Amino acid sequence: MSLTAHTYLGASTQAHLSTQRHLMFDLATLDTRLGPSDDVKRRDGVIAKAGPSRWRSPEFIAYYIIHLIALPIMFKGAYDASNPPNPNYELIKKDLEPGWIFGRKVDNTDHQYSGFRNNLPYLAAVIVAQQLLKKLFKLFSNDSRFFDVGFAFVFLIVAHGISTVKILAIIIANYLIGSKISNSNAGTIATWIFGIAILFANEKALGYPFTKYCPPLAFLDDYAGLMPRWDVTFNFSMLRMVSFNVDRYRAVDGTTEQWPLDTKGEIDLSKSKTGEGEKSTSLTASDISERSRIDISHSPSTYSMYNYLLYMLYSPLFMAGPIMTFNDFIFQHKKGPLASLSFKRVSVYALRLVFCIFVMETLLHYCYVVAVSQEKAWDGDSAFQISMIGFFNLNIIWLKLLIPWRLFRLWSMVDGIDPPENMVRCMDNNFSALSFWRAWHRSFNRWIIRYVYGPIGGSSRPVLNSLIVFSFVAIWHDIQLRLLVWGWMVVFFIIPELTATFIFKRPQFTSKWWFRHLCAVGAALNIWMMMIANLVGFCVGLDGMGDMLRQMFGTRDGIIYCISASCALFVGSQVMFEVRESEKRRGINIRC
Repeated sequence: MSLTAHTYLGASTQAHLSTQRHLMFDLATLDTRLGPSDDVKRRDGVIAKAGPSRWRSPEFIAYYIIHLIALPIMFKGAYDASNPPNPNYELIKKDLEPGWIFGRKVDNTDHQYSGFRNNLPYLAAVIVAQQLLKKLFKLFSNDSRFFDVGFAFVFLIVAHGISTVKILAIIIANYLIGSKISNSNAGTIATWIFGIAILFANEKALGYPFTKYCPPLAFLDDYAGLMPRWDVTFNFSMLRMVSFNVDRYRAVDGTTEQWPLDTKGEIDLSKSKTGEGEKSTSLTASDISERSRIDISHSPSTYSMYNYLLYMLYSPLFMAGPIMTFNDFIFQHKKGPLASLSFKRVSVYALRLVFCIFVMETLLHYCYVVAVSQEKAWDGDSAFQISMIGFFNLNIIWLKLLIPWRLFRLWSMVDGIDPPENMVRCMDNNFSALSFWRAWHRSFNRWIIRYVYGPIGGSSRPVLNSLIVFSFVAIWHDIQLRLLVWGWMVVFFIIPELTATFIFKRPQFTSKWWFRHLCAVGAALNIWMMMIANLVGFCVGLDGMGDMLRQMFGTRDGIIYCISASCALFVGSQVMFEVRESEKRRGINIRC
């Protein structure tokens, strides 16, 4: 529930007043996959569809003024709702910890992020140590796979202790399913049944403690490592388990193209095609498109136990991703690093991560909205203040996911593997429920399309297939009723967007002057619905959301505020539209 929707706390609005965007905030800085297409015809086609710039028009100058007024008011609303003299502060002050910014307290009450935040210095030390040891290892061997697997075992033992045995047992069982069941359809089904069964079993058994399941070995529970709850992050391993087995079946069946090999059994790029379908005798790994790296299979012998363990346990991506398919991962490991991993680009990416951490720390030191939401301490607050509690909670949720994902991706990039970026849009730069899922946890979205949405029929049955997809997504996140409700709410909220798109996509509407403004009205409604769904799923739950909505819509002032906020969302949506049009003018269309 916000007064407006904007990008990076309004910074992009000012950035677009100039003809060039700062390198630090460019899409290609996040991921070169997001830049203009190398296909000149495709790039020119995107540019041809772009409208003229509106950044300097009187209409947008008015929008800038609204942004300049709204943003400080929004921040003040969240501040006033969670700081003295608000009487609800007494309910949350016990939850706050000493901070480091100007003597203020810090809201470290989110258990997921607090664990990451408290251990960030140690994790940074691990990353530095891993890189130094790997460089030392490469002085004696050109095959880094042995080091990566060896370091992964050490990393696992330190993190999860004796539970490393449990992790290995599960992933080896999955490998046996893929290698022993020769029929690809039966094997794929068995892989999925096993993967989903493991999700439910992990949730119910809480990590299979020896105390409960093997009392004579109960003493081993004392050696559970730094992170005893290994099952919390195992969901990412489940995705890799499916990817490996399905990619292997497609390779063994011969239904997909395979990389040509030289006499030593290695990939021979001189016999390959670029992403544009052209043969060349001087191809490098960087000339191969990501689509080819994902879709083209390797020789069946590549899908070995050794490469499987390398993929499953790869330390930089083990805990939280981003998710890579086996085909792409093993290609980069064999033929990389890619040109996208230049020192300059990786350095700027690291600076951007530091900037995001600073934004997160500022929010946690000044807006204690996470503690407020956990204590439901909003009695007596105005509708505006309650909406800011929800809105800033969503931004903190976005940041608490973005920061670990980008840190682990940065580690992988420094190590020579370039996984896809997970977060390609700011939380507040989304107006479409469909596009939102292409930008939020993007690597998971692409995994879903390849292994779930495509195989069950894709867009041929959009509503039914979306229901299946989001039910799986909810179960994958956590087996809780509120997340299933979240998944179903998302599908329900997608239906109006699909309907409106079907009705108004015809030229007799799109060519009208009012079409953009009609889209902004729909976008404002979409934003409301997306915020409600995500607050239910990831923040306050059904009861908390119901309480918030009653206090917002139960008074005359609340209704007036919601109308005003919707008008401001209309303005924010117009800015979002123009952000995407400006990208199209540079040949970029990432469809989100």
